[in-house]
Amino acid sequence: MPRGVRRYVAVCGASEATPTQLDAAREVGRLLAKHGAVVINGGFGGVMGAASEGAASEGGTVVGILPDTDRGGANPHLTIALATGLGQARNTVIVTAADTVIAIGAGWGTLSEIAIARRLDVPCSPSTRGTSEASKSSIHPRRR
Repeated sequence: MPRGVRRYVAVCGASEATPTQLDAAREVGRLLAKHGAVVINGGFGGVMGAASEGAASEGGTVVGILPDTDRGGANPHLTIALATGLGQARNTVIVTAADTVIAIGAGWGTLSEIAIARRLDVPCSPSTRGTSEASKSSIHPRRR
């Protein structure tokens, strides 16, 4: 990737996550922001909120792609909240906007994002474990 070009990384995961998944998401968000990446997610709580919180704590840019037509319920750590009115179809927007996808956990929405990433050949690192495994995917360039 050319110098000065920011990487866009989607951090996907369930709104109802385990404490370990939340800690991993917070750390992934923090590390991504520390290295200048833009964090993209679904804009709500759980893994999405924890990744947003981590990125915001480092002064990073966080873009939430919301499923509804309003911004109500969006997590407070978003830099930009985009109300799409697309429902779950917003998962396709999240993945296609990203250079890389990091998936933490395995809820149905997260699994759909993993499937979309695989189908579109967007590098994806699914993880049900901790930070080190999930954060590795952010270093791989997008394949097209």
